[in-house]
Amino acid sequence: MWIADNWMDYEVLDTSEGEKLERWGDYELVRPDPQVIWNTPKTLPGWTRPNAHYHRSQKGGGEWEFFSLPEQWSICYRNLTFQLKPFSFKHTGLFPEQAANWDWFSEKIRAAGRPVKVLNLFAYTGGATLAAAQAGASVTHVDASKGMVAWAKENARSSGLENAPIRWLVDDCVKFVEREIRRGNHYDAIIMDPPSYGRGPKGEIWKMETSIHPFLRLCTRLLSPKPLFFLLNSYTTGLAPAVLTYLLSTELKPYSGRVDAQEIGLPVRSTGLILPCGASGRWEGL
Repeated sequence: MWIADNWMDYEVLDTSEGEKLERWGDYELVRPDPQVIWNTPKTLPGWTRPNAHYHRSQKGGGEWEFFSLPEQWSICYRNLTFQLKPFSFKHTGLFPEQAANWDWFSEKIRAAGRPVKVLNLFAYTGGATLAAAQAGASVTHVDASKGMVAWAKENARSSGLENAPIRWLVDDCVKFVEREIRRGNHYDAIIMDPPSYGRGPKGEIWKMETSIHPFLRLCTRLLSPKPLFFLLNSYTTGLAPAVLTYLLSTELKPYSGRVDAQEIGLPVRSTGLILPCGASGRWEGL
C-alpha cells in the first residue's frame, strides 16, 4: 500500500461506525467512509464536538451540520496551499491520500533532466496539477466543471503558482483527448482520476467499468515517444489494484516501462493502522 504519511496539516484521528474523524488544519470534521465497517469506542472529544459533521441520508446523499466552521479555510502540503470549503456529498475539495502520488511523480519530474509536459484529466481542484507544476512540469489541466477549474486556479494563486506554465481548460475529457489526437499534440506524462459514474455535456454516460479501457487506449495515442509516467486512479468499488496493473500493462506494452498498482491509504492516529482510500496504478518509463 502507498501511504500519504507526510502531512502536517491533515490527519485521520479516528474511525468507527462508518465514519472518520479528521483534522483539517485547525478544524475537526466527521465524515462518512464506506470502508469503515468496524465499531470501536469513540473516545476522542472530536466525535461529540466536531466543527462540522456530514450526515449521510438513508435515501442517498446527505447534508452538512455546521457548528464552528468557516466558509473557507486553507491547509498546506509541503510548498502547496489548498483552499477548502465543505460542499455537496461530503467533500472538502481535496483528497489528501493523493499526496502519496504527488510525491512519487514529483520526484520523477525533477529527475527527468528534460522538459516534461503533463496532461491531467478529470483534474478536479488541481492537487496533482500543482504538484507537477511545482516540480517543474508544464501542465494541461482539464475538468468538465467550470467551478472546479476556478477552484484549482484559486489553489494555484494560494500556492504562488499563478504564473506557472499551466493551461486551464473546462472541457469534456474524452472530447478533449480526441481533439488533441487530431491536432497531433503529445505529452510526456498523463494523470487521470476518472469518476465511477458521470454524464457528459450531451448526456453521454461514463461508467468506470465499461468506459475506462477504451479511454485509456485513446489516451496512449497522446504519449510522446519516451513517456515518463502514466498514473491511473480509481475510487470505484470492485476495481482491484491488479485490474489497474492489467489495464496499464496491456495498453502501454509498446513502451519500455514497468507497472505497479497498490491501494492508497492514510494513517489513523488513534490506532496506528492504515485506512484504505482507493487504488492507483503507476506506469513508469525505463
